[in-house]
Amino acid sequence: MAKTSSNVTRWTRDYVFDILKDLGIHYIFGVPGTNEIPIIDGTSYEVNGVKYIECLHENIAIGAAMGSARMTGKPGVLVVHVTPGIAHSIGNLFNAYRSEMPLVILCCQQQNELVTQEPLLASNLVELAREYTKWAHEVRTPAEIPLVLQRAFKEAMAPPNGPVFISIPWDFTMVAIRDTDKVKGVTRISPHFTGDDATIRQAAELFAASQSPVIVAGDAVGYADAWPELQELAELTGAPVVLQTFSSVANFPNNDYHWQGELPGSQSAIQDIFNKHDLAFLVGFGAQAQLAVFKYSDGPLFPEHLKQIYLTNNTWDIAKNYYGEAAIFGDIKTTLPLLNRYVKAKPPQGAAERNQEMKVMDGERAKNWAAYLQSAMKEEKIWSVVIASALKEAIEKRGLVDKYVYVHEAVSDGAPFQYYLPLGTTGAKPISYYCVAGGSLGWSMPASIGIKLEQTTVQGITPKLVINAVGDGSALFYPQVWWTAAHEQLPILYIITNNHEYHTLQMGLQQVVSAYGEAPGYQWHPKTMDPSYLRLEAPVINYVSLAQAFGGQSGEKVETPDNVKAAIEKAVDHVLNNKTSYILDMRIAQDTPVTPTDTSKIVREAEINKHYFMQPTLDVFHSDGVTAQLAKEAASRGNGNGHVPANMPAIF
Repeated sequence: MAKTSSNVTRWTRDYVFDILKDLGIHYIFGVPGTNEIPIIDGTSYEVNGVKYIECLHENIAIGAAMGSARMTGKPGVLVVHVTPGIAHSIGNLFNAYRSEMPLVILCCQQQNELVTQEPLLASNLVELAREYTKWAHEVRTPAEIPLVLQRAFKEAMAPPNGPVFISIPWDFTMVAIRDTDKVKGVTRISPHFTGDDATIRQAAELFAASQSPVIVAGDAVGYADAWPELQELAELTGAPVVLQTFSSVANFPNNDYHWQGELPGSQSAIQDIFNKHDLAFLVGFGAQAQLAVFKYSDGPLFPEHLKQIYLTNNTWDIAKNYYGEAAIFGDIKTTLPLLNRYVKAKPPQGAAERNQEMKVMDGERAKNWAAYLQSAMKEEKIWSVVIASALKEAIEKRGLVDKYVYVHEAVSDGAPFQYYLPLGTTGAKPISYYCVAGGSLGWSMPASIGIKLEQTTVQGITPKLVINAVGDGSALFYPQVWWTAAHEQLPILYIITNNHEYHTLQMGLQQVVSAYGEAPGYQWHPKTMDPSYLRLEAPVINYVSLAQAFGGQSGEKVETPDNVKAAIEKAVDHVLNNKTSYILDMRIAQDTPVTPTDTSKIVREAEINKHYFMQPTLDVFHSDGVTAQLAKEAASRGNGNGHVPANMPAIF
């Protein structure tokens, strides 16, 4: 392997660049460390065609690599520093694992001959990363680097996608090799395999016997770009389509009347949905229990009478929590047409009537949301529906429906954005929407970097306009992102939904008290329902100034609903015509919320939840159950117990 000539031009680190060239990957993300310099140095050579994107925290680097991977469908590549580096990235590594993101993480271990003596920063890196990766390995000898790299990239891309971690002693990366020593290529396993025909027929028979089917669309649907195929099945069966909670992509088009939004975030609300059905088709549905509070005494999420059909490309996600009468292991996009053909030959009874019912409901939903928007315009504070509506108008007016990506971490307020943004069949694609199934905060701002860098995407959209809506608390995890955005001249629109508190945790507190406040054996109540440790108000943070400090970004504070539209128009034009980002600090609460006394706790809860109680449900098909739950919870406000509206998002 080694060359004896002094004119060495290739080293073992160049096997990495052989693979990146073969796959057409043009970026490596990371935070510089001494051990990683040999690999980073390889990006200095124009012939390699790879640019190093410097980040200021490893969790930013992995988050940016995730955004890049979601756009291209190819592995995002990052280089992290020994021990603290991989430890810093665990939050978004968890998100990547739960969201099935293809990643290859390279970590340069301390010198091989020294590791046993426990030098500075050394540790068992593989054990740190193993739990949230498809494969984790430390290279044993420089000679196995090409073998290990080929396997790593092959595994990251094989269905189901996922992160792979490779530890390489840093001295191994500098071993001289011959110019002819190259990685031949990366084996690519086709994801397009169909399920077993007999099981598909069995599923069709279950549909034929169903009186009230429901479809739950998970992330594997969006990853497979399978909207048309699932739309056909919904039409054939007259089934409403609900999405998994915290969907990573848009798993069903929101302009199809079967679309009912995401599953709710409480045990009782999920039960209300499934109790209405006799059959559930769980397609690509991996994140099946996105809850913070669950009590076995209150019964399972899926009732006993509910028959279940599974279809996905990951055996782990098939019937992992509940028994499935039919379990189809296969690619969703290639298998659904076969299922549709059998269902079409023998459709379930009442499909046409259910379809007509949902069309009427869809019209009523539009009227209710329009009325809600008008009510929001009269409020002193900015409700997220006003922001979402203005974004929709700005995108459509500029003809950017197939040229934008919305990155979502305004976790308290998903519904208005999911409803209003053009995430339908008029040009958008599943990857026009980006979130993560993991829930570890701090994913969106890093992802916006990787998304904006990629101009060619796997599903054909172009991220000309990248919009990142993020809560004020989440924005504080990694404001260093703004330095990388400025450094790389990446114009991104950042919208801070600023309520001066950890709003999801305020709701979470209510949910916990609601579940355990009167429960025998618990009867737990906090000292106050409005604790200071959930506030971000003293001192008030100036996000525009913070962004400017990281690189001269532009922005403004927006305080009232009537100023939102003009601010968004200005911001969109800025990022389309400049090379700097724009920050909109949207004040969805006053600068200093009034701290209530103990006797006014209920008033404070009403303030927190007002726009949720008024907000129309997305899931109009199951609205009777939701409305009843809301009425029940509203009636409970006077008894001192916590309560959470059924149409609130999941809490974590």
